[in-house]
Amino acid sequence: MAKTKNKFRETSVEDTVVQEPIIDKNDIEETMTSTKNKTKAAKPSSVKPEKKADAKSSVNENKISLLEKWNKTISIYRNERTQKLIGLLLILASVYLCIALVSYIFTWDKDQDKVLGPLSELFAIDTKVVNWLGKFGALVSHLFMYKWFGVASFILVPVFAIYGLQKLLNKQITKPSAFTAKWLFLMVWTSLTLAFFFHDKLFFLGGGYGYILNQQLSNYVGSIGSLAILAFSMLAFLVLSVNLNFNIKKDVLPNLEEEHIIEEEINSALNKINPNASTVYDTTQEPVLSKEEEDELLNFEVVSPSEVKEEAPIIEKQEEAIPLDLNKITQPEAEKKSLDFEINNPSADELVQEPAFAKEEPKGDGITLDDEVKAAQLVEEFGQYDPTLDLGHYQFPSHELLIDYGTGNGKVNNEELVANKDRIVNTLKNYGIEIDKISATVGPTVTLYEIVPAAGVRISKIKNLEDDIALSLAALGIRIIAPIPGRGTIGIEVPNQTPEMVPMRNIIASDKFQNTTHDLPIALGKTINNEIFIADLAKMPHLLMAGATGQGKSVGLNAILVSLLYKKHPAQIKFVLVDPKKVELTLFNKIERHFLAKLPNSEDAIITDNTKVIHTLNSLCIEMDNRYALLQDAQVRNIKEYNVKFINRKLNPNEGHKYLPYIVLVVDEFADLIMTAGKEVETPIARLAQLARAIGIHLIIATQRPSVNIITGTIKANFPARIAFRVTSKIDSRTILDAGGAEQLIGRGDMLLSTGNDLIRIQCAFVDTPEAEKITEFIGSQRAYPSAFLLPEYVGEDGSGGKEEIDLSERDKMFEDAAKLVVQFQQGSASFLQRKLKLGYNRAGRIVDQLEAAGIIGPFEGSKAREVRCKDMAQLDEIIRNIKG
Repeated sequence: MAKTKNKFRETSVEDTVVQEPIIDKNDIEETMTSTKNKTKAAKPSSVKPEKKADAKSSVNENKISLLEKWNKTISIYRNERTQKLIGLLLILASVYLCIALVSYIFTWDKDQDKVLGPLSELFAIDTKVVNWLGKFGALVSHLFMYKWFGVASFILVPVFAIYGLQKLLNKQITKPSAFTAKWLFLMVWTSLTLAFFFHDKLFFLGGGYGYILNQQLSNYVGSIGSLAILAFSMLAFLVLSVNLNFNIKKDVLPNLEEEHIIEEEINSALNKINPNASTVYDTTQEPVLSKEEEDELLNFEVVSPSEVKEEAPIIEKQEEAIPLDLNKITQPEAEKKSLDFEINNPSADELVQEPAFAKEEPKGDGITLDDEVKAAQLVEEFGQYDPTLDLGHYQFPSHELLIDYGTGNGKVNNEELVANKDRIVNTLKNYGIEIDKISATVGPTVTLYEIVPAAGVRISKIKNLEDDIALSLAALGIRIIAPIPGRGTIGIEVPNQTPEMVPMRNIIASDKFQNTTHDLPIALGKTINNEIFIADLAKMPHLLMAGATGQGKSVGLNAILVSLLYKKHPAQIKFVLVDPKKVELTLFNKIERHFLAKLPNSEDAIITDNTKVIHTLNSLCIEMDNRYALLQDAQVRNIKEYNVKFINRKLNPNEGHKYLPYIVLVVDEFADLIMTAGKEVETPIARLAQLARAIGIHLIIATQRPSVNIITGTIKANFPARIAFRVTSKIDSRTILDAGGAEQLIGRGDMLLSTGNDLIRIQCAFVDTPEAEKITEFIGSQRAYPSAFLLPEYVGEDGSGGKEEIDLSERDKMFEDAAKLVVQFQQGSASFLQRKLKLGYNRAGRIVDQLEAAGIIGPFEGSKAREVRCKDMAQLDEIIRNIKG
């Protein structure tokens, strides 16, 4: 309590404070003098009442003064700014305590001898501690962790933060009394528990408080008794704080009698709300229900919605779900059964099929509200469609399968950097070129020296000295970037004396690759700034690769394929691999039934024969047309929107819809195909490059001869993303990149990436053949689809294409219905039969082949529609009679 100035002193007696008058020496002398002058007849008691009155009034005045000061102090404390300041201090204390405690875990053994000594020695100038928050942090953490509550002291961190936020936001987050009791109990209980289990080894986990109290407790009740007390106290805490319920709910097995009882409960409960069951409940007057009535309303299961609807009134309540007609939402019994549709590859007995999708009628004006409601109900009942459930136990390969080549840090030292810098400066000075500034950026294989020329120096003058700088540095592959886009400097790229390898393991294990959100992420390597470079093939959308023999094209292709294998499920992506050299991509044969796609009746999934390459490319064109038909029917613009709609069960597989995986076409040696097939290959490649982006078909084409007769203008126009490894001439560099520079690369994975805007120099990630084999063996050893992903059948001009002879005696049961539809509408495509007869694509394709064999429709003509040769029903009847013969 505050002290009084001159008139009173305070004496404390137990819990009360008594204020007595303080009479100094002068007052005593004045009183004695006045007493002597008074007559002897005067009684001493005549003076006492005056003294008592003065003392009483002084006490009252002092009380009033103290109350005013106290009220003023309270008002200052309750001031909004004071509360916010206290809140900030509490939050600061929370952060400070957290850092101090975390630091103690790592530094306690080094600081303990100092904090155990006298404080004067601890805070001496010569004393050094390693705690992150210095000496005071070491002392605070020592008190909390060692002497008091141990690791349980961390509970104070969120406690201080919550109290601080309450003060700062002027908002009650928790109830103060209950919250304080809870965290105090948890801190004490945690300290005791940790001390019980770790008292021998890690003493600071339980702290001194926990250790001593645990010893006392064990002394009285023993170790088992201590453990029982700890368990009982936690159960009691849970019961009191969170109302832990030990009741076990029994399964409800409704029968006819229970349904009748339930209906009576519904009616009685609704009558309590609104006795007049013939009128609609007024939304402006909400019923006031007791807890028992709410439980009575909620604690039953509605078995027959249609019957309840007939007997019960319509109840409308604000801020609740809009009442729906359950009869309209619920599917008919025939539709509730598992839909008997075909998945493109897997057999029905091996794979998991999602049973229910929204029923779609042929749409003219778009999806109706009923379709949206049905889809929403199916998602709520079954969840979203998951294409990965076909191989639900598939495990992605681990980066441990890749060889650990170490960190791969470069060995460029300061002497090399300074020497190169001096040579560049001296060479430029010899030609009268002054520079204002030079800086170096060390990359995996090259170092970029950025120079700022003096005023008045022409850029072209520096550019022309490329060979002279290379001569002075005695280095191969000097490349001058004049100017560097967006920086206002001139770059000189100089190869390092000891180039750095970029292991694929380090790229795959990096956070940037693991957390990427790209649809088709490909890890290419590291840039000149030592940054991991990850591109999105879906946005490229096609990639053209070129480079001389032995410069890293095959390793680059392996890096791209491995990246996609590490990030995508077999249900999400398929590869069409074309390998005219017959040796580069054969190691991916092991994942045929997981990731590869091929033509029907084709033995090998990796295509090496040029004739089959032509058929495969045309088959991809058919797949592209079929996918565009599905997108048109679903009224979406690209594969991403289509798959989202299918996952949300808004597209019915009985209507021909299915989940569409990405398809990546990889051609290892494009020049050989152009030389042998020419236009037969170039035309479908150009068509796919122009149109296939939206439906998820992407092309990666590699060649070692980037000449204009191989990479034609038609192909270049549709491949905005291009990668150039080292080439032999500037002409080849301009052919692939439309710019020079690729002829000055140093090889061994050194490449330039052009995305249409600028060139990015990258050191390609290295993945060796044994590493790729380990990955394919790991994937191939897991459960797979029954066969590879089957592409649509294609028939060439010579009648080849892998089709077997069709026996019309084994025609499909739907053959006649399909024939009548084809003749009636004069359309003969597989997608047409899918929509009209609700067939899977494979079955519709087989019926189309049978219709062609019967002469009802003509052969496939590429992008043109098939000719319907049967013009009327009479002619069709005659054809069918001849077949039945």
